[in-house]
Amino acid sequence: MNIKELFSSFKVTVAPIPLSEKIRNGLIGGLAILLLGLALKHFPLSDYPLVMLASIAASAVLLFAAPHSPMAQPWPVLGGHLVSALAGWLCSQLVGDPLLAAGCAVGLAIFMMQYMHCLHPPGAATALTLVLYGTQFNTMGWSWVALVVLANAVISLVFALIVNNILPGRCYPMRHVNQQSTVLMGGQPGFATLEQADIEWALTQMDGVIDVSEEDLVDVYRLATKHAKGLGDKANR
Repeated sequence: MNIKELFSSFKVTVAPIPLSEKIRNGLIGGLAILLLGLALKHFPLSDYPLVMLASIAASAVLLFAAPHSPMAQPWPVLGGHLVSALAGWLCSQLVGDPLLAAGCAVGLAIFMMQYMHCLHPPGAATALTLVLYGTQFNTMGWSWVALVVLANAVISLVFALIVNNILPGRCYPMRHVNQQSTVLMGGQPGFATLEQADIEWALTQMDGVIDVSEEDLVDVYRLATKHAKGLGDKANR
């Protein structure tokens, strides 16, 4: 990467999202955190009170601003926080140096999330939290830590399921349907030419943020079209 490419990478990419949608996402995310705090506060627990994880705020961004993202689906949210909490707990117990433990916790969390197919970026923050505040968490025990993580993730998921299925244009969790489609051009099977402007228009018709750039979507389409044409040519031989 040269200097010109480096500076061009700082160019702001404006997502084609209406202002009303941005305001709605902010209000929903804030309300979800408020309700989560109230639920944790009044959750019946005799020994230690439940606390809100800072990492759950990052999860709220995905759940309510980008609910269609693969990283915002139920298993990544729940599994990502749980395996990351385990990674943070283990590193806080086994690694004496806090800085080294922090690095190990985040690295192990990333590996475990990918291995368990539940990659959820806020989970790494959960792992780091357990290291930074290891003294407090170690005193209260692993069972309390697991309960805290579960309560934060499950309550947030319940809110996401309710809200994202009430709002028009949203569907949560995403339902993946395997199907093959052929674009018809002039009555004959073929491939449409897709430009970035078409992708940008399509994104304006969807509520929420799709966490991939228009350029990447166009590139994916072109590569897939090229691959499909190659398979079609081979089949005709």
